[in-house]
Amino acid sequence: MTALFSAEEFLEYCAALTDAALARRLPAASALPERLHAAMRYGVLGGGKRLRPALCLAATKALGGDPAVAVVPACAVELIHAYSLIHDDLPAMDDDELRRGRPTTHIAYDEATAILAGDALQAMAFEWLAEQGNLSAEVRLAMVQTLARASGSQGMVGGQAIDLAAVGQQVTLAQLEQMHRQKTGALIEASVSLGALTAVPEPDLRHQALASYAAALGLAFQVQDDLLDIEGDTSIMGKTQGSDSARSKPTYPVLMGKDGARRYLNQLLATCQQHLAGFGPEADPLRGMAEFVVTRRY
Repeated sequence: MTALFSAEEFLEYCAALTDAALARRLPAASALPERLHAAMRYGVLGGGKRLRPALCLAATKALGGDPAVAVVPACAVELIHAYSLIHDDLPAMDDDELRRGRPTTHIAYDEATAILAGDALQAMAFEWLAEQGNLSAEVRLAMVQTLARASGSQGMVGGQAIDLAAVGQQVTLAQLEQMHRQKTGALIEASVSLGALTAVPEPDLRHQALASYAAALGLAFQVQDDLLDIEGDTSIMGKTQGSDSARSKPTYPVLMGKDGARRYLNQLLATCQQHLAGFGPEADPLRGMAEFVVTRRY
């Protein structure tokens, strides 16, 4: 990993590592029930940045651990992320037909299969964490608890519920931020936490610094997402540009204006880098990913 000099190269490395592990560990499409397993593989293996697995591996590296040991926790986070995207795209939720440049899972298969695929991926994430043999039982339990909390009503699912209720409504900046700390930020924070636990099982001040970095990064990711919904290119993003605006969803540019949202994005980037100031070059992948998040076009 020391030979990787850019965030894009690090992401590509981590994507190749986790994609191989995901493809190997997911049930074969030919295994009963075939249609369900095919839909699970479709929803997980259809590309994507693999940012969350990369953050998990990078956090391990930042604390002097072996990123290879963090591959299974990284994959578990990605299963949760994939399940959330499958369910978010459903007609009852965001009603999207395009994801990563391909038909969404419920379009490629059907709604019932997509729901079940998401359900199965969520359960499988915790199965993989629980059976990870190269980590102690105490660490595995802490990881299960961390990922469960980030995924549930106080985390990602709760954020999605708030998001759905906010469509067409006036919200304050504080309410918008709370929504995105749960919907987007919680899983990003869990990714970093799982990586940190892999390297250093007993939380210390470095864990706190990484958690603060991840909290700022989660918000930065969402601010840039909102800007891309206005300025992005569907062919580059792999999802429909303007979909949030079309549904009258509250966003940072709506509340702050585009210029205000961009200034806030730069503030969040500075905050991310400040929280990494106490780390040496071992945290460079985390620094690079913060830069990537605020400049990405997809």
